Amino acid sequence: MALKVGDKAPAFKLYASDKTEVSLDDFKGKKVVLLFFPLAYTGVCTNEMCSTSEDLDKYKALDAEVLGISVDSFATLARFKQDYKINFPLLSDFNKEVARAYDALYEEFVLGMKGVARRSAFVIDREGVIRYAEVLESAGDLPNFEAIKQTLSEID
Repeated sequence: MALKVGDKAPAFKLYASDKTEVSLDDFKGKKVVLLFFPLAYTGVCTNEMCSTSEDLDKYKALDAEVLGISVDSFATLARFKQDYKINFPLLSDFNKEVARAYDALYEEFVLGMKGVARRSAFVIDREGVIRYAEVLESAGDLPNFEAIKQTLSEID
């Protein structure tokens, strides 16, 4: 069942590209933007992660932490982060558990690939409640970043 605004955000623990364990609980009392993206090194994903990285000061000014999540391995994400100078954590959901919990998983993707993260954006408030949820059907579309920033600005 799709998550919606007002739902409690599913807890998770994942490994970041630097092999540190990251938990949603690590961000209690903070605003969080979760960005699920299909695959590192693909055109739209690279554009999304790079533009978010370039905008990170705007998210910081809104007192928000940004986390990127894909089903890529942490090693792939480490290289991707290094190659494109991405300045926020990228988390590996290699086992697809978190994407499934957030209903952000393509069961069937392109070229016969199965179990790829669906491009999605979630804003989670300081109490762990979802305040914005956007799960896109087309991997070629980008989340509404202006709506995400607007939501962040409305959270105390």
